[in-house]
Amino acid sequence: MSTECNQIVFGFHPLKHREIRAQFDGGAITSEGGGLLLREVEKRIEIVRQFAACFRDYRNPDLIEHSVEELVAQRVYGLALGYEDLNDHEELRKDPLLGVLVEKSDLVGEPLAGKSTLNRLELTPETTNAKARYKKIVADHAAVDRLFVDVFLAAHAQAPQQIILDLDATDDPLHGNQEGRFFHGYYGHYCYLPLYIFCGEFLLGARLRPSNIDASAGSVEELKRIVKQIRAVWPEVRILVRADSGFCREELMAWCEAEGVDYLLGLAKNERLKAQIKKESQQAKQQYQETGHAARIFKEFYYKTRKIWSEQRRVVAKAEHLEKGENPRFVVTSLRAEEWPASTLYEELYCARGEAPAPPICGVINCACISLRWPMCCCRCCGTSGCRGRN
Repeated sequence: MSTECNQIVFGFHPLKHREIRAQFDGGAITSEGGGLLLREVEKRIEIVRQFAACFRDYRNPDLIEHSVEELVAQRVYGLALGYEDLNDHEELRKDPLLGVLVEKSDLVGEPLAGKSTLNRLELTPETTNAKARYKKIVADHAAVDRLFVDVFLAAHAQAPQQIILDLDATDDPLHGNQEGRFFHGYYGHYCYLPLYIFCGEFLLGARLRPSNIDASAGSVEELKRIVKQIRAVWPEVRILVRADSGFCREELMAWCEAEGVDYLLGLAKNERLKAQIKKESQQAKQQYQETGHAARIFKEFYYKTRKIWSEQRRVVAKAEHLEKGENPRFVVTSLRAEEWPASTLYEELYCARGEAPAPPICGVINCACISLRWPMCCCRCCGTSGCRGRN
């Protein structure tokens, strides 16, 4: 006896006068509705369109089924929705919502590109030209690099008084035998070690690197092009480079000093540095023993390594004592003590690395609060809504 399984409506108890039922004839349904919000953002900012313009297309126009902008949009939206693997696109090519995001006019059948087409898009060598047989869409990597900064600059109606460029390196774990795969002792696994440069919430630079290198490798080259591009539009902007001790290198500090760029960098502790704050460490320990609470004392001095540094530089030290014992920390900076006293420099400026962007910056030129406490300001100077005041 055959089973009848064609029921499409299930009734439930009503809510007052409202009918409640379950149906299975909703047609094309998706759980990725959030992608439509990304589409609205793209309609206003057109980042995907600008990104697609960074590619050169050597294909025969008469044989093109998917434009470069459509291919790039499909890959970008797929990543944003959590589909990292190109194999996912064998099914996603049939997805009507992704077709809407990509702006395909015909959503019937398989309107989008498959994994092989997207793979050719991503793996085309930079040296490819119109004579190539299969891979004919070439990314202009220099144009992609410029795009990040262009988007950042375009997001500001006027030039800010100062900006902070945060440098950081982190692990990108690997689970196969990818090219450039190395084991990293600090992270404890095989990974890449990409370099990122942020200004607040804006990504200005990203560079994929193997993990068998120094964390600061290539950072000066990246800063050179980013700072040059920013200053071409904002010639008077004050720039601060901020990073942890992995970037505290003579090459970076010397470049900043030569280019008029300020820096605030973590400084790895050593016996010479700890000897400089021996008295402060003892005072912090005594305060902890008396109060039972964490105690910290700040000190600043000028310091030069025995061989590497070209000159003496200002160092701010934190002598801290916690339940687990001593916790000394050091930073080196080009910022003057008159602008940033030791405790404020460390607690408010250096420790802000990786936190959410600060509220709007005061736009008053030559404002006293800017010269003394940038990027924070006193609302009495400008009345900016949301400004973080210091009176």
